[in-house]
Amino acid sequence: MSEKSDLHEPKGGMADVLYEKRVKIYPREVHGIFARLRTLGVVVLLGIFYGLPWLRWDDRQAVLLDLPARQFHLFGITFWPQDFFYLAALLIIAALSLFFFTALAGRLWCGFACPQTVWTEVFLWIERKIEGDRLRQMKLDRAPWTGRKMFIKGGKHFIWIVFSLYTGLTFVGYFTPIIELSQKLVNFSQGPWEAFWVLFYGFATYGNAGWLREQVCIYMCPYARFQGAMFDKDTLIISYDEKRGEPRGSRKRGTDYQDKGLGSCIDCSMCVQVCPTGIDIRDGLQYQCIGCAACIDVCDSVMEKMDYPKGLIRYTTEHALEGTKTHVLRPRMFVYGGMLLLVMAALLYAVTQRVPLDVDVIRDRNALYRETSEGLIENIYTIKVINKDQRDHQYHLQVSGLENIKLINRMGDFTVRSGQVLNVPIYVQIDPVDLPATSNTIQFTLVATDDANITHEEEARFIGAAVR
Repeated sequence: MSEKSDLHEPKGGMADVLYEKRVKIYPREVHGIFARLRTLGVVVLLGIFYGLPWLRWDDRQAVLLDLPARQFHLFGITFWPQDFFYLAALLIIAALSLFFFTALAGRLWCGFACPQTVWTEVFLWIERKIEGDRLRQMKLDRAPWTGRKMFIKGGKHFIWIVFSLYTGLTFVGYFTPIIELSQKLVNFSQGPWEAFWVLFYGFATYGNAGWLREQVCIYMCPYARFQGAMFDKDTLIISYDEKRGEPRGSRKRGTDYQDKGLGSCIDCSMCVQVCPTGIDIRDGLQYQCIGCAACIDVCDSVMEKMDYPKGLIRYTTEHALEGTKTHVLRPRMFVYGGMLLLVMAALLYAVTQRVPLDVDVIRDRNALYRETSEGLIENIYTIKVINKDQRDHQYHLQVSGLENIKLINRMGDFTVRSGQVLNVPIYVQIDPVDLPATSNTIQFTLVATDDANITHEEEARFIGAAVR
């Protein structure tokens, strides 16, 4: 079987290119600094994913996106649909981070943090533990179906499915309390939607990480298609040093390859064998490369065995390969980095200064104003109060902005439960002699009587005929 995937060497016409049968890739296990970093990333990211739903905060789940109650709990903070702009800020931060790190060092996200990469690493690890290394897997797949082969393959897929279902359970556990969800699943009393999403996400994990693998990166992920727009000749990318490596050729250790007119590449094809997408990095920059750096680790190990300098395949730039000066710190890096820090600082400030109270003043539009029997000018408003705190509060409402202005609130101090939206009808009156103009600005101030730090001010217009 060829060490290179035929995906990148179509031999037929357009129909062959579009409908070519997939050639299965058997990535060789690799060891090295980047492999250790990738393993560390898998452990940390999956540890966070599987561990967060089980953390408790006071008497509830620490991280819970409670869609039916429209409450999004994040440790000690509860967000509501009215806080949607925080999510928008997070998406902006994610986009700017992608731009920044891609412009700096290529596809770091794809190679070390993308969910497809992370879960595929786990599935590959399970596969190696059960079926053996690359050569044993290839031999097993070529062998006829026997009881032993069915047992090995069945055991692998059974563990994959169990792991995938637990992944689906964890995913749904971010939306339904995971302890409650687990008890329901054990007793087969879960709701249809909960069961559907556990199975759906489990099936997606099993299919993408177990079967599709590199097909997701090559054909389904849009990021591979537009990543080049964020590259320039100063972007750190994984590259093969063609000037040093060519002409490639096999040789014995200790041979003076320069006398034979050879380069440093011994043409062992190890860089191809460890590639999870089956490409040959020696063919130059390709959109199929996910930047996992496995080829760097394995090539360095080969160079070390041959007593050659490391770095035949390395993180470098096109300018460096051409022999010109590289500018890693360039204008776009400062622009992306500055914007990223600015949005992150703004989000942090907004969260730390967030008041769990929202007030909206709705003026009665049926009449601009009316005169009372005492000759006062009266405007009618509805105060919409949203308590975004995790506990109930009692509030006191007052008005200011005009001399001798008077507030009539027949409800008095009122209580709003956690998450409740309460409409409070109020009347504001003033003597026409105290009106400086026909339209005037006034302020409503709402203060929690049990917590003075929870306060909110909202402006409104007061309409009335002024006495000249």
